[in-house]
Amino acid sequence: MNKIEEMYRSLGIDEEVYHYGRTILESLKERYERIDQVAEYNQLKVLKAFQKNQVSEACLLGTTGYGYNDLGRDTLERVYADIFRTEDALVRPQITCGTHALALALMSNLRPGDELLSPVGKPYDTLEEVIGIGKTKSSDGRSTGSLAEYGISYRQVDLLADGAYDYEGIRKAVNDKTRLVTIQRSKGYQTRPTLSVARIGELIRFIHDIKPNTIIMVDNCYGEFVETIEPSEVGADMIVGSLIKNPGGGLAPIGGYIAGKKKCVENAAYRLTSPGLGKEVGASLGILPAFYQGLFLSPKVTANALKTAVFAANLYERMGFSVLPDGTEERHDIIQAITLGKPELVTAFCEAVQAASPVDSHVVPEPWEMPGYDADVIMAAGAFVSGSSIELSADAPMKEPYAVYFQGGLTFEHAKYGMLKTVQYLKDRELITLPV
Repeated sequence: MNKIEEMYRSLGIDEEVYHYGRTILESLKERYERIDQVAEYNQLKVLKAFQKNQVSEACLLGTTGYGYNDLGRDTLERVYADIFRTEDALVRPQITCGTHALALALMSNLRPGDELLSPVGKPYDTLEEVIGIGKTKSSDGRSTGSLAEYGISYRQVDLLADGAYDYEGIRKAVNDKTRLVTIQRSKGYQTRPTLSVARIGELIRFIHDIKPNTIIMVDNCYGEFVETIEPSEVGADMIVGSLIKNPGGGLAPIGGYIAGKKKCVENAAYRLTSPGLGKEVGASLGILPAFYQGLFLSPKVTANALKTAVFAANLYERMGFSVLPDGTEERHDIIQAITLGKPELVTAFCEAVQAASPVDSHVVPEPWEMPGYDADVIMAAGAFVSGSSIELSADAPMKEPYAVYFQGGLTFEHAKYGMLKTVQYLKDRELITLPV
């Protein structure tokens, strides 16, 4: 037994689970080389943007009060715009999460009488309340503060059974009121495939051929730096995301971004702060070093998360579980779904992820009624940043088909251990048998 195996043994991983994981890893060397090549390209792309915009030590100092003439904040937004090949960007700690960023982009670029269209099916659960199709209602029967309350309607076209776009349905859905189309890149709590940037580009071209002035917004959460191009490079007018996911690199403690056409970003800035003020205000306080350094590290951190997802897919697929994406598919986001089929397996998986965490490893997660979801959700996240989805984390709605969704891993070495820990927990509870 070598020193590494001894260390795994001391952390609760037995010989059978350790060697099962090692066998899986040996089959993934070429796959990991391709992931590293994408990370290298994206690392150079980020570096180029830093150098072009002359990021300096002064950019890390921050401001207080109104935040007028905040050099670091304004430079960072130019860096984001260059990385994503957009006209402008809004990158702020005042954007509290991914859902907030999406709501801000929608509410600032839609007006009463407009219609929002989702041509890729139901959006992520928390966006339902933003649109006004969720379960929280005000006295007039609409979700409080939602688009519906402001007279903005919503239309949805589901994907076909094979995951393809329903082009005929989309053509019929686009009408005179259609002002903005939202495309969710990642699968969320669904079984559909995550959309590649190339597929998103095809859909954008189709919609613009029908109605050229339609604003196309892409929910880019979990997708940044997974490929060498972003949706903004294939026609998206706005891409939106969270800094406690990929682009924060595990260091950003809060924040979100909107990058895209100058007018769209300007509208969002006026909604975030105030008409007449827009991007001119919003102090960065002491947060800029984490924003800059997290962005700089994000291509490599994203690659670590991708390697973890591929490793887990192969671990569980070989045990007979349904996984999405499967063990050989190309990746377009960092999320891995595993259909475990029974609540006790889901609970054990999430308990193992929590036990493998650097923070709160002694805590046992339990399902609870989270705001914005239609079922109890169990979440495991022993993270340095609360709720950070780029750190190793797992969550699952406690309902059929009892699938767990996990993502992240700041380092592959930690995330590898986390995945072996899940296998160990399931084995110890006699819920699985490892393949020979």
